[in-house]
Amino acid sequence: MKQARGPLAGVRVLDMTGVVLGPLATQILGDFGADVIKVESLDGDLIRDNGVVVTPGLSSLFMGVNRNKRSLAIDLKRPEGVAAVRRIAATADLLVHNIRMEAMERLGFGYEAMRALNPRLVYCVATGFGQDGPDRARPAFDDIIQAASGLAALDETPRYMPTLVADKVTGVAFVNSILAALFHRERTGQGQYVETPMLETMVSFLLAEHMGGIAFEPPVGGAGYARILKGGREPAQTRDGWIAVLPYTDDHWLAFLRAIDQEPLAREIVGDRVAKNTRVGELYAALRIALKTRTTQEWLDLCDELDVPATRIYALDDLPNHPHLKATDFFFESDHPAVGRVRTARPPQRFSQTPAEVRSLAPTLGQHSVEILQEAGLSQTDIDALIARGIVKTAPLGAIA
Repeated sequence: MKQARGPLAGVRVLDMTGVVLGPLATQILGDFGADVIKVESLDGDLIRDNGVVVTPGLSSLFMGVNRNKRSLAIDLKRPEGVAAVRRIAATADLLVHNIRMEAMERLGFGYEAMRALNPRLVYCVATGFGQDGPDRARPAFDDIIQAASGLAALDETPRYMPTLVADKVTGVAFVNSILAALFHRERTGQGQYVETPMLETMVSFLLAEHMGGIAFEPPVGGAGYARILKGGREPAQTRDGWIAVLPYTDDHWLAFLRAIDQEPLAREIVGDRVAKNTRVGELYAALRIALKTRTTQEWLDLCDELDVPATRIYALDDLPNHPHLKATDFFFESDHPAVGRVRTARPPQRFSQTPAEVRSLAPTLGQHSVEILQEAGLSQTDIDALIARGIVKTAPLGAIA
């Protein structure tokens, strides 16, 4: 693994997360330069074979949330495994997990036990539900949180978004919480317990614009931002495809409506905030009718001329050839020693002095077990004994380019 140059270079993370939420968060920490030690069971993370699989254990999904990490495969049901990981925790800056709290307590990795071992440790847990509520022990996955948070019911027919939105939004919020606690630790020397619950995070995220009438007591109508829910904002057909056009300001609407010969509608609605909010559906209806009369490129050219936000609709398969993403080298190809040639998305953040970067691709299960245990102070004899007794698994491949 290349030496880190990012803003978190020198920060050691004991990563006891699995599936998507936690691994996405720790991947971002790794992108920022942290040394992320991914602790896995001897069977590996549950998503090692989810998605497209070319090489068993290194699926597309697993590789998408586990770069810039080192893998330690160890049996935490055995006291020797627990003892080894406790040695790592004693030197870590962060312990990050999304395991149920009762299970962590049974393993001996609860907050109080870890604080006694390492008072400067920032102990970070992502939970399904806040631990001060009645649902604190309930299992939670993305679909469950989409349903419980109100997200699945935004349409008239309840449906899940076809992306792991609850996992990923909470994962990013988790990173924010971790960084804030780490900043506090750097100022004061104090570690602390940090909890980021999925349900509360998603409700807060959703209600930023959808609080609506329930923002008041007594309520003034129901929840929801009508301009989005009932205003007609949606992709529209052109003569030869699909497009997204979003006249947002009054100037946008006036310019666009004049261009499609809808001057009377512009004069009647635009400029009157109340009229625009209550009749915005008429504006979008006129827009959709007009868009069918020209090609996508013709509309894009006009929107550029009018400075109206617009883009063609890109499918997932189109993204590697997106002109902007190509120009910024967002995707790059490299050789994974176990998988072969792979395509990777670069970290989107830009730091002028401490660059976020991809230093290593996703590890094989136990790829770094020996080196991690050596760093923790175990002798080679002790490590060999752990491997021989089936407590540690190793699969060395050398450095990943």
